Amino acid sequence: MPSALITGITGQDGLYLAELLVAKGYDVHGLIRGQNNPKLDLVRELLPTVTLHNGDLTDMSSLIRALRDSDPDEVYNLGAVSFVAYSWEQAALTTDVTAKGVLTLLESLRLHTGDDPSRVRFYQASSSEMFGKVQEVPQHERTLLWPRSPYGVAKVYGHYMTLNYRESYGMHASSGILFNHESPRRGPEFVTRKVSQAVARIHLGLQEEIVMGNLDAQRDWGFAGDYVEAMWLMLQQPAGDDYVIATGQTHSVREFVQAAFAHVGIEDWERHVRHDPRFMRPAEVDQLVGDAGKAREVLGWKPRVGFDELVRMMVDADIEAARSGW
Repeated sequence: MPSALITGITGQDGLYLAELLVAKGYDVHGLIRGQNNPKLDLVRELLPTVTLHNGDLTDMSSLIRALRDSDPDEVYNLGAVSFVAYSWEQAALTTDVTAKGVLTLLESLRLHTGDDPSRVRFYQASSSEMFGKVQEVPQHERTLLWPRSPYGVAKVYGHYMTLNYRESYGMHASSGILFNHESPRRGPEFVTRKVSQAVARIHLGLQEEIVMGNLDAQRDWGFAGDYVEAMWLMLQQPAGDDYVIATGQTHSVREFVQAAFAHVGIEDWERHVRHDPRFMRPAEVDQLVGDAGKAREVLGWKPRVGFDELVRMMVDADIEAARSGW
Protein backbone atom coordinates (compact mmCIF):
# COMPACT_ATOMS: atom_id res chain seq x y z
CA MET A 1 0.00 0.00 0.00
CA PRO A 2 1.57 3.35 -1.02
CA SER A 3 1.43 6.13 1.55
CA ALA A 4 1.08 9.90 1.21
CA LEU A 5 1.35 12.91 3.49
CA ILE A 6 -0.77 15.96 2.64
CA THR A 7 -0.21 19.39 4.17
CA GLY A 8 -3.25 21.64 4.00
CA ILE A 9 -5.57 18.63 4.13
CA THR A 10 -8.38 20.73 5.61
CA GLY A 11 -8.57 22.91 2.49
CA GLN A 12 -10.58 22.40 -0.68
CA ASP A 13 -7.73 20.70 -2.56
CA GLY A 14 -6.59 18.68 0.43
CA LEU A 15 -10.02 17.12 0.89
CA TYR A 16 -10.43 16.22 -2.78
CA LEU A 17 -6.87 14.88 -3.02
CA ALA A 18 -7.24 12.77 0.12
CA GLU A 19 -10.48 11.28 -1.23
CA LEU A 20 -8.75 10.47 -4.53
CA LEU A 21 -5.78 8.80 -2.82
CA VAL A 22 -7.97 6.80 -0.43
CA ALA A 23 -9.94 5.54 -3.45
CA LYS A 24 -6.66 4.46 -5.04
CA GLY A 25 -5.74 2.44 -1.97
CA TYR A 26 -3.25 4.80 -0.36
CA ASP A 27 -2.50 5.01 3.34
CA VAL A 28 -3.20 8.74 3.66
CA HIS A 29 -1.81 11.03 6.33
CA GLY A 30 -2.64 14.69 6.83
CA LEU A 31 -0.81 17.53 8.55
CA ILE A 32 -3.18 19.65 10.58
CA ARG A 33 -2.30 22.87 12.38
CA GLY A 34 -3.64 23.38 15.88
CA GLN A 35 -5.63 21.14 18.18
CA ASN A 36 -8.76 23.28 17.82
CA ASN A 37 -8.72 23.49 14.03
CA PRO A 38 -12.32 24.33 13.01
CA LYS A 39 -12.22 21.85 10.12
CA LEU A 40 -10.94 18.91 12.15
CA ASP A 41 -14.39 17.36 12.55
CA LEU A 42 -15.10 17.75 8.81
CA VAL A 43 -11.91 15.89 7.90
CA ARG A 44 -12.70 13.10 10.34
CA GLU A 45 -16.24 12.83 8.99
CA LEU A 46 -15.27 12.75 5.30
CA LEU A 47 -12.02 10.83 5.72
CA PRO A 48 -12.29 8.48 8.70
CA THR A 49 -9.35 6.32 7.54
CA VAL A 50 -6.89 9.22 7.28
CA THR A 51 -4.27 9.55 10.02
CA LEU A 52 -3.81 13.15 11.18
CA HIS A 53 -0.56 14.62 12.54
CA ASN A 54 -0.20 17.92 14.36
CA GLY A 55 2.32 20.16 12.65
CA ASP A 56 3.10 23.56 11.20
CA LEU A 57 4.97 24.56 8.05
CA THR A 58 6.94 27.10 10.09
CA ASP A 59 8.13 24.46 12.60
CA MET A 60 10.76 22.09 11.21
CA SER A 61 10.71 19.76 14.20
CA SER A 62 7.00 19.08 13.71
CA LEU A 63 7.56 18.38 10.00
CA ILE A 64 10.41 15.98 10.67
CA ARG A 65 8.23 14.21 13.23
CA ALA A 66 5.30 13.97 10.79
CA LEU A 67 7.57 12.56 8.07
CA ARG A 68 9.02 10.02 10.50
CA ASP A 69 5.63 8.89 11.75
CA SER A 70 3.90 8.74 8.34
CA ASP A 71 6.93 7.46 6.34
CA PRO A 72 5.31 8.56 3.07
CA ASP A 73 6.10 7.61 -0.51
CA GLU A 74 4.61 10.92 -1.67
CA VAL A 75 4.31 14.35 -0.05
CA TYR A 76 1.83 16.93 -1.30
CA ASN A 77 2.42 20.46 -0.02
CA LEU A 78 -0.95 22.20 -0.27
CA GLY A 79 -0.61 24.18 2.95
CA ALA A 80 -0.47 27.97 2.56
CA VAL A 81 -1.97 31.29 3.54
CA SER A 82 -3.93 31.16 0.32
CA PHE A 83 -6.34 34.12 0.25
CA VAL A 84 -4.76 36.77 -1.98
CA ALA A 85 -6.56 39.76 -0.45
CA TYR A 86 -5.49 38.69 3.06
CA SER A 87 -1.84 38.53 1.96
CA TRP A 88 -1.63 42.35 1.82
CA GLU A 89 -2.89 42.59 5.39
CA GLN A 90 -0.55 39.84 6.65
CA ALA A 91 2.39 39.97 4.26
CA ALA A 92 4.95 38.71 6.79
CA LEU A 93 2.79 35.76 7.87
CA THR A 94 2.09 34.91 4.22
CA THR A 95 5.84 34.91 3.57
CA ASP A 96 6.58 32.74 6.60
CA VAL A 97 4.01 30.08 5.69
CA THR A 98 3.58 30.20 1.90
CA ALA A 99 7.22 30.91 0.99
CA LYS A 100 9.54 29.87 3.81
CA GLY A 101 7.25 26.97 4.71
CA VAL A 102 8.13 25.34 1.39
CA LEU A 103 11.84 25.57 2.18
CA THR A 104 11.27 24.18 5.67
CA LEU A 105 9.34 21.20 4.29
CA LEU A 106 11.86 20.55 1.50
CA GLU A 107 14.76 20.64 3.93
CA SER A 108 12.90 18.38 6.35
CA LEU A 109 12.27 15.95 3.52
CA ARG A 110 15.91 16.06 2.44
CA LEU A 111 17.02 15.19 5.96
CA HIS A 112 14.37 12.47 6.18
CA THR A 113 15.42 10.74 2.94
CA GLY A 114 19.16 10.87 3.66
CA ASP A 115 21.26 9.23 0.94
CA ASP A 116 18.24 8.47 -1.27
CA PRO A 117 16.61 11.90 -1.88
CA SER A 118 14.38 10.68 -4.72
CA ARG A 119 12.69 7.89 -2.76
CA VAL A 120 9.93 10.25 -1.58
CA ARG A 121 8.19 12.17 -4.34
CA PHE A 122 7.23 15.79 -3.61
CA TYR A 123 4.49 17.99 -5.02
CA GLN A 124 4.46 21.78 -4.57
CA ALA A 125 1.23 23.73 -5.11
CA SER A 126 2.36 26.63 -7.28
CA SER A 127 -0.17 29.16 -8.54
CA SER A 128 -1.22 31.14 -11.60
CA GLU A 129 -0.97 34.22 -9.35
CA MET A 130 2.79 33.96 -9.96
CA PHE A 131 2.18 35.31 -13.50
CA GLY A 132 0.51 38.45 -12.10
CA LYS A 133 1.13 41.20 -14.65
CA VAL A 134 1.02 38.72 -17.49
CA GLN A 135 3.67 39.02 -20.18
CA GLU A 136 1.95 36.76 -22.71
CA VAL A 137 -1.41 35.11 -23.28
CA PRO A 138 -1.93 32.26 -22.63
CA GLN A 139 0.60 31.54 -19.88
CA HIS A 140 2.74 28.38 -19.94
CA GLU A 141 5.61 26.86 -17.95
CA ARG A 142 8.21 29.21 -19.49
CA THR A 143 6.24 32.47 -19.17
CA LEU A 144 8.03 35.18 -17.18
CA LEU A 145 6.72 35.41 -13.62
CA TRP A 146 5.60 38.88 -12.47
CA PRO A 147 3.60 38.49 -9.24
CA ARG A 148 1.41 41.35 -8.03
CA SER A 149 0.62 40.38 -4.45
CA PRO A 150 2.52 39.14 -1.39
CA TYR A 151 0.81 35.78 -1.98
CA GLY A 152 2.05 35.65 -5.57
CA VAL A 153 5.59 36.58 -4.52
CA ALA A 154 5.56 33.89 -1.83
CA LYS A 155 4.41 31.29 -4.36
CA VAL A 156 7.24 32.27 -6.72
CA TYR A 157 9.74 31.67 -3.91
CA GLY A 158 8.30 28.24 -3.18
CA HIS A 159 8.20 27.39 -6.88
CA TYR A 160 11.85 28.18 -7.49
CA MET A 161 12.95 26.57 -4.24
CA THR A 162 11.28 23.35 -5.37
CA LEU A 163 13.08 23.57 -8.70
CA ASN A 164 16.39 24.14 -6.91
CA TYR A 165 15.98 21.15 -4.62
CA ARG A 166 15.15 19.03 -7.67
CA GLU A 167 18.25 20.18 -9.53
CA SER A 168 20.63 20.40 -6.55
CA TYR A 169 19.76 17.23 -4.65
CA GLY A 170 18.13 15.01 -7.25
CA MET A 171 14.76 15.05 -5.52
CA HIS A 172 11.68 13.90 -7.41
CA ALA A 173 9.99 17.29 -6.96
CA SER A 174 7.23 18.71 -9.14
CA SER A 175 5.34 21.99 -9.15
CA GLY A 176 1.79 22.26 -10.41
CA ILE A 177 1.07 25.78 -11.62
CA LEU A 178 -2.66 25.57 -11.03
CA PHE A 179 -4.98 28.18 -12.42
CA ASN A 180 -8.14 29.07 -10.50
CA HIS A 181 -9.98 25.94 -9.43
CA GLU A 182 -13.24 26.07 -7.53
CA SER A 183 -15.85 23.80 -5.95
CA PRO A 184 -18.60 23.80 -3.33
CA ARG A 185 -15.77 23.31 -0.82
CA ARG A 186 -14.13 26.63 -1.71
CA GLY A 187 -13.81 29.00 1.24
CA PRO A 188 -16.49 31.73 1.44
CA GLU A 189 -13.83 34.43 1.32
CA PHE A 190 -13.04 33.59 -2.33
CA VAL A 191 -15.02 35.49 -4.96
CA THR A 192 -16.60 32.47 -6.65
CA ARG A 193 -17.95 31.04 -3.41
CA LYS A 194 -18.95 34.51 -2.24
CA VAL A 195 -21.05 34.76 -5.41
CA SER A 196 -22.56 31.26 -5.24
CA GLN A 197 -23.53 31.69 -1.57
CA ALA A 198 -25.06 35.12 -2.17
CA VAL A 199 -27.00 33.99 -5.25
CA ALA A 200 -28.35 31.01 -3.32
CA ARG A 201 -29.50 33.26 -0.46
CA ILE A 202 -30.99 35.86 -2.81
CA HIS A 203 -32.85 33.07 -4.62
CA LEU A 204 -34.29 31.89 -1.27
CA GLY A 205 -35.17 35.43 -0.17
CA LEU A 206 -32.58 35.48 2.63
CA GLN A 207 -30.67 38.55 1.38
CA GLU A 208 -31.06 41.28 -1.21
CA GLU A 209 -27.64 42.06 -2.69
CA ILE A 210 -24.01 41.13 -3.05
CA VAL A 211 -21.16 43.65 -2.77
CA MET A 212 -18.41 43.14 -5.35
CA GLY A 213 -15.09 44.60 -6.44
CA ASN A 214 -13.68 44.26 -9.95
CA LEU A 215 -16.19 42.52 -12.23
CA ASP A 216 -13.91 42.79 -15.26
CA ALA A 217 -11.04 40.62 -13.98
CA GLN A 218 -10.70 37.51 -16.13
CA ARG A 219 -9.77 34.07 -14.87
CA ASP A 220 -9.32 30.51 -16.12
CA TRP A 221 -11.71 28.59 -13.84
CA GLY A 222 -11.77 24.81 -13.45
CA PHE A 223 -13.07 22.23 -10.98
CA ALA A 224 -10.82 21.38 -8.03
CA GLY A 225 -11.76 17.71 -8.21
CA ASP A 226 -10.24 17.54 -11.71
CA TYR A 227 -7.10 19.41 -10.68
CA VAL A 228 -6.08 17.13 -7.81
CA GLU A 229 -5.91 14.25 -10.28
CA ALA A 230 -3.21 16.23 -12.13
CA MET A 231 -1.23 16.51 -8.88
CA TRP A 232 -1.24 12.74 -8.49
CA LEU A 233 -0.30 12.17 -12.13
CA MET A 234 2.78 14.40 -11.75
CA LEU A 235 4.16 12.18 -9.02
CA GLN A 236 3.68 9.06 -11.14
CA GLN A 237 6.15 10.30 -13.77
CA PRO A 238 9.76 9.03 -14.00
CA ALA A 239 11.13 12.46 -13.01
CA GLY A 240 9.88 15.65 -11.40
CA ASP A 241 8.89 18.62 -13.58
CA ASP A 242 6.67 21.70 -13.70
CA TYR A 243 3.20 21.71 -15.27
CA VAL A 244 0.53 24.31 -15.93
CA ILE A 245 -2.92 22.97 -15.05
CA ALA A 246 -5.75 24.98 -16.62
CA THR A 247 -8.81 24.79 -18.86
CA GLY A 248 -7.46 27.21 -21.48
CA GLN A 249 -10.70 29.23 -21.34
CA THR A 250 -11.15 32.60 -19.72
CA HIS A 251 -14.25 34.14 -18.15
CA SER A 252 -14.74 37.42 -16.33
CA VAL A 253 -16.06 37.75 -12.81
CA ARG A 254 -19.06 39.42 -14.43
CA GLU A 255 -19.73 36.26 -16.48
CA PHE A 256 -19.51 34.12 -13.33
CA VAL A 257 -22.02 36.38 -11.56
CA GLN A 258 -24.35 36.40 -14.57
CA ALA A 259 -24.21 32.60 -14.96
CA ALA A 260 -24.90 32.08 -11.25
CA PHE A 261 -27.97 34.33 -11.30
CA ALA A 262 -29.19 32.84 -14.58
CA HIS A 263 -29.11 29.38 -13.03
CA VAL A 264 -31.75 30.45 -10.48
CA GLY A 265 -33.81 32.30 -13.11
CA ILE A 266 -32.73 35.88 -12.31
CA GLU A 267 -31.89 37.73 -15.54
CA ASP A 268 -31.83 41.33 -14.19
CA TRP A 269 -28.94 40.48 -11.88
CA GLU A 270 -27.42 43.99 -11.89
CA ARG A 271 -30.03 45.24 -9.39
CA HIS A 272 -28.69 42.73 -6.85
CA VAL A 273 -25.01 43.72 -7.26
CA ARG A 274 -23.39 46.74 -5.64
CA HIS A 275 -19.82 47.85 -6.35
CA ASP A 276 -17.49 48.80 -3.51
CA PRO A 277 -13.92 49.97 -4.24
CA ARG A 278 -12.77 48.48 -0.93
CA PHE A 279 -12.89 45.09 -2.62
CA MET A 280 -10.43 46.16 -5.36
CA ARG A 281 -6.88 44.81 -5.16
CA PRO A 282 -4.03 47.33 -4.68
CA ALA A 283 -2.43 45.84 -7.82
CA GLU A 284 -4.95 43.97 -9.95
CA VAL A 285 -4.25 40.86 -11.99
CA ASP A 286 -6.39 41.49 -15.06
CA GLN A 287 -6.26 38.30 -17.11
CA LEU A 288 -5.08 34.78 -16.37
CA VAL A 289 -5.53 31.94 -18.85
CA GLY A 290 -3.31 28.86 -18.99
CA ASP A 291 -1.85 26.66 -21.69
CA ALA A 292 -2.00 23.12 -20.29
CA GLY A 293 -0.61 21.51 -23.44
CA LYS A 294 2.33 19.95 -21.60
CA ALA A 295 0.05 18.36 -18.99
CA ARG A 296 -2.18 17.04 -21.74
CA GLU A 297 0.71 15.51 -23.69
CA VAL A 298 2.88 14.19 -20.82
CA LEU A 299 0.31 13.40 -18.12
CA GLY A 300 -2.67 12.62 -20.33
CA TRP A 301 -4.68 15.07 -18.22
CA LYS A 302 -7.59 17.22 -19.29
CA PRO A 303 -10.42 18.90 -17.36
CA ARG A 304 -13.81 17.16 -17.29
CA VAL A 305 -16.04 19.83 -15.69
CA GLY A 306 -16.78 22.93 -17.77
CA PHE A 307 -17.43 26.49 -16.64
CA ASP A 308 -21.24 26.39 -16.73
CA GLU A 309 -21.39 23.03 -14.95
CA LEU A 310 -19.03 24.33 -12.26
CA VAL A 311 -21.19 27.41 -11.61
CA ARG A 312 -24.35 25.30 -11.41
CA MET A 313 -22.68 22.81 -9.07
CA MET A 314 -21.60 25.55 -6.66
CA VAL A 315 -24.94 27.39 -6.64
CA ASP A 316 -26.92 24.16 -6.17
CA ALA A 317 -24.71 23.13 -3.25
CA ASP A 318 -25.16 26.51 -1.57
CA ILE A 319 -28.94 26.42 -2.08
CA GLU A 320 -29.03 23.04 -0.37
CA ALA A 321 -26.76 24.29 2.42
CA ALA A 322 -28.89 27.41 2.97
CA ARG A 323 -32.06 25.32 3.10
CA SER A 324 -30.43 23.03 5.65
CA GLY A 325 -29.50 25.99 7.80
CA TRP A 326 -25.71 25.52 7.51
